[in-house]
Amino acid sequence: MKKAIQVLPKITLKQLAVFVSIYQTGSTSRASEELHLSQSAVSSALTELEARLQMPLFERVGRRLNQHPNAHPVYVQAQAILGQSLTLEYYYKYQAGQIHIGASTTIGNYVLPPLLAKLYEALPDANVDMYIANTQEVVSEVEQLNIDIALVEGMPRPTDMKVIEQRAWRTDTLMVFAKRDSKWLTEVAAYNHDGDCYQLTVEQLAKLPLLVREAGSGTRQIIDEQLLQHLPDAETIIAIQQSEALKNMVSADIGLGCLSQHVIQAGLEAGTLVQVKVAGIDLTRTWWLVWHKSRHQSPIWQTFIDIIQHG
Repeated sequence: MKKAIQVLPKITLKQLAVFVSIYQTGSTSRASEELHLSQSAVSSALTELEARLQMPLFERVGRRLNQHPNAHPVYVQAQAILGQSLTLEYYYKYQAGQIHIGASTTIGNYVLPPLLAKLYEALPDANVDMYIANTQEVVSEVEQLNIDIALVEGMPRPTDMKVIEQRAWRTDTLMVFAKRDSKWLTEVAAYNHDGDCYQLTVEQLAKLPLLVREAGSGTRQIIDEQLLQHLPDAETIIAIQQSEALKNMVSADIGLGCLSQHVIQAGLEAGTLVQVKVAGIDLTRTWWLVWHKSRHQSPIWQTFIDIIQHG
């Protein structure tokens, strides 16, 4: 049996790094600043890479570089290669490793901090970068290989599934809630003393102002699918970009809100907020772990997975 012949790649890591920087910044001048290389060295590396690949990656329009359709698939592969190279390069210097973690807003603000504490307890020298945004934005960063692993509240879009792995992680419950003794509930909702909550019908809720998260958030995805479809004739629905702002607006009695139990738990326990149960509505949802299929699963990646699955 013949021994496999090793072929020495002609593409260099420098060429890939230059290409990735140009792709992200949009110009050779900004890439030269980011990489601390001369502009001529950056332009030369890009030209050499295009020659090796035998295809253009950018279209030159005057001094501008517009991405060619070839650029995106090459960018994804280049990010994966550079990520694995950096893991190898720093393996002994930083044995704990580096990890880029993404989280949708509710998870990032209320659930992730104690999990990170456990990660630092297991790996005191861990180098952790965080990105917190709504689910759609976080998944987009995973697609671009800018994030090693993400914890999100909404299921990725079907189009994401070509490059993304996902695993069910936890269940969470969204709650409709109001300021205690809210003017909107007076003489409208029945109060359940045993359950310490108000009770509404869907028809009653549709007549009240409802504050929800913005489109693109995991929280809004579930509200759209499991609540708003039952409220086609709702009078007032206000979209708010931040959970804390939404909660504060409900506390000011601007309307009712709908957020994760984790966001409003302190207010419920303090008695400043009260749950509003809507007959026939179940707002239980699944939280997901997502990562890119090409992402190198380093030792710190495996440690973090173990913590969030058992933490």
